[in-house]
Order: sequence, then C-alpha cells, then structure tokens
Amino acid sequence: MKFQELHHDEALLQELGRRVAQIRIDLSLTQAELAKRAGIGKRTLERLETGETTQTRTLFRVFRELDLLGKIEVLLPEPTTRPSHTVKDANALPKRAPRRKVDDSSKEEWKWGDES
Repeated sequence: MKFQELHHDEALLQELGRRVAQIRIDLSLTQAELAKRAGIGKRTLERLETGETTQTRTLFRVFRELDLLGKIEVLLPEPTTRPSHTVKDANALPKRAPRRKVDDSSKEEWKWGDES
C-alpha cells in the first residue's frame, strides 16, 4: 500500500510499523536484537511496529540500525538555492516563506443595511 493513499495518521503509522517489522524480519533480526542495537526498549520497538506513536529519535535509531537513514534523503532532499537567492547571498537560504499578497481591489466597503 502506498503512503499517499492513506488518509489517516493512524493508518500511516500502522503501515510504517508494518514496513519496519518486515525489513527487520528480512534481516533475520528479532525485536529484542534490534531494540538492543538501536538502544531502545523492546516494548518501544513493539509499539513502533504496531503503529503506535513514538519519538522521532526512536525512529531514527531504528532506521540507522536497519540501514535506512540514507532513504530519508529521498524523502527530504537538501534545500537548494534559487537563482534569486544567489544574487543576494549564495549561502543564505530563506528563513521564512514569503507572505502572499491579498488583492483587496475587488472588495467593497461594507455598510450597515448591506447584509443581503
């Protein structure tokens, strides 16, 4: 099942946990072995694999032991500078998203009795 087809957080977490469990099994690791290697409790790994919420740090530790950290690069590639930023400063990436301009020209002033 594809993640983009899942519309609820619970379903996403369950699918993520199912995939982590399957990769662990394919590597012939028990939950206890993986938990020990990742420096987490076995119960924490059990919760992750059943789709319960977990800390991001826990997920990263498990990903590291399953050799999946490199896959995060595909999910979140490093931001690149846009041509307009190179003119300003090649090393400076924007810190915030620009505000959208609101077109107020089509709005008329509201007056009492204008409710209809």
